[in-house]
Amino acid sequence: MTLETIEKETGPQPTASVIWLHGLGADATDFLPIVTELDLAGLAAIRFVFPNAPVMPVTINGGYRMRAWYDVLGLEMLRHEDEAGLRRSLLAVDELIDAEKKRGIKARRIVLAGFSQGCAMTLLAGIRHRERLGGLVGLSGYLPLAQKSAEERHAMNADTPVFMAHGQFDPVVPIMSAQASRDMLRDLGMPVEWHEYPMAHATCREEIENLSAFLKRVLA
Repeated sequence: MTLETIEKETGPQPTASVIWLHGLGADATDFLPIVTELDLAGLAAIRFVFPNAPVMPVTINGGYRMRAWYDVLGLEMLRHEDEAGLRRSLLAVDELIDAEKKRGIKARRIVLAGFSQGCAMTLLAGIRHRERLGGLVGLSGYLPLAQKSAEERHAMNADTPVFMAHGQFDPVVPIMSAQASRDMLRDLGMPVEWHEYPMAHATCREEIENLSAFLKRVLA
């Protein structure tokens, strides 16, 4: 499954890539403004890749077709997971990473990032990728297929830095789900930087400032 993408570069001849995965019902344009909102001063040119998730019927929304990385079967997302859909999108995300490597970007200079469902895919794919990535950014989401993480994770990404951030009043993905995912990743030995903010299912200025600092560190 080859995904359509939109790209923005912060300068000529980028030496790093950030692959940014959108949330349920959004599309590749949703986080385009993040490129200019982030403070990336001092970093070499970065290519931001924004893919479109496939269009599919989403059960929790009455079967309405929308862009989604996987189906949402009910409110208890962690108990009833669309494993087949998750694994299909996992392969597609791996293709995106491989495409950047074919363009000359080293795996350690690739950051995988996402919001909500995009966060879920970032964590799912990031811990399983066969080469060490530069970092993982998960905003307002959780780790899917959590009980299979220990056996399926790849040793190459055992120490990949993870940035996780969540709204304290998130009505879509309860913060307890994100905290449980954070704890599981830490139990696997991964260095997780955790932030929470007084907001709902959204982003905020302080979050973007903290993310800027993270990117400056992992892509220095």
